Parts: sequence; C-alpha cells; structure tokens
Amino acid sequence: MIDLHYWPTPNGKKVTILLEEAAIPYKIIPCNIGRGDQFTPEFLKMNPNHRMPTMVDTAPADGGEPLAIFESGAIMMYLAEKVGKFYPQDMRGRYAVNEWLIWQMANQGPKSGECGHFRRLDASKGDQTYAITRFTDEVNRLYGVLNNRLYVSKYVAGDQYTIADMICYPWTVNWKAQGQDIEEFKYFKRWFEEMGARPGVQRGMAVGSDMAEDQSKLSQEEKDRRAKMLYNQRARPVPVR
Repeated sequence: MIDLHYWPTPNGKKVTILLEEAAIPYKIIPCNIGRGDQFTPEFLKMNPNHRMPTMVDTAPADGGEPLAIFESGAIMMYLAEKVGKFYPQDMRGRYAVNEWLIWQMANQGPKSGECGHFRRLDASKGDQTYAITRFTDEVNRLYGVLNNRLYVSKYVAGDQYTIADMICYPWTVNWKAQGQDIEEFKYFKRWFEEMGARPGVQRGMAVGSDMAEDQSKLSQEEKDRRAKMLYNQRARPVPVR
C-alpha cells in the first residue's frame, strides 16, 4: 500500500495521476499545508524539506521497513519503476524522461508558482509590476519550450506516454491565471486536450476536491498566523538534543 501525504495542489496531483493511471492501491493522508501540517515533527521525519507530497511505501520491494520518499519527481520515478509502467527501460528512453522530469522540477513548477504568487498578491503589498512581468514572461517561454517539443513528438519525452507527461500537466491547467493564451501554442494545446481527456488524469486531478478550505471563513487572526508561517520562511534551527 502507498500512503500519500497530500494536499490538492499541482505538485500533489502529479502523483495521484500516476497512481490512478497505473492502478496502484493508495491511501490519501491529508496534509493541510495552509494549516501547517508539513511542519509537524512526524512529517519532518519523513520529509526534511517540509513540503508536500511525501510518499510512504508500506511494502517496498526489498521487504524492509516502510520507505518514505519526498519530492514529487523522485516519488514518480520510484512508483513507475516499481510497477514497470510509464518509465522506459532502455537507456535513451529513460534519460529522455529524466530530462523532462528534471526540467519540470527545476523550471516549470517553480516559475509557474512564482508567477501565480505575484499575480495574486494584494495591492497593499506594493507595486509588483516587475515581478509579474518577469515571471509571466518566463512562464510564456516555458510554454514555448513545451510547444516546440510537442511539435516534434507526440508526448513530452517522445512517442510514449510517460511520467514526463504526468508531471507537467497539473501546472498547465491554470494557464489563464498565469496570464497565458493557450491559442498561442498549437502543439501544446493538442497535447493538453488529450491529457485532459484521459480518465486516469481526470481521476488523479479530482483527488482531494473535497479538501478545499473556504478562506473567507478563516478569522483574521488565523489568516495572519498562516501568512507569517508560510511566507518569507528562513532556515529552521537544528533540534536541540
């Protein structure tokens, strides 16, 4: 059984898409990142980076103790390798997938996240014009990278549907909020629509749809507590023994 510590964000949905596509039995353990579940001592034992998702395989292939893995890309590589699906076994195919997994983790995810952050900021935080332009343009460049790639191949890593497609898709569904026009990217749009029509993708994207919080119902004190906890984080001190 796979235990997935999860909240319905793009990073979490990457993994649930794979779990659904590969028909891997799993259990969702809610990790409310707004409330701060990712900072508990129990969570930090599994994930020192205090980010979601984190996976625990209660029955790893080596027969040993339950295995905890953090970082969505590493989780997807592990799961795909374990079940022998969506991850080519030949050297060239596998490294094509690895390239795009690393591209997504280093480029698409972080830049899209920054783009959304600055585009959502309240005007009381000051003039964000430079940051909005900077990250909106960078995200546009990244859509162009995908568009050019999908001009020469059916899927992100080649002719096969792989975890490279699954890891990229969730960060593209909010293209409007990212200030993009999908009509600008013909070949990306073809892939995007095909991905969205897959039943496994639809099921994976729907996981946790009942977890959403109504932010308007939070007290101002709780909103302030969460903002202080989540934004402008600095290094956590080493625990005192």
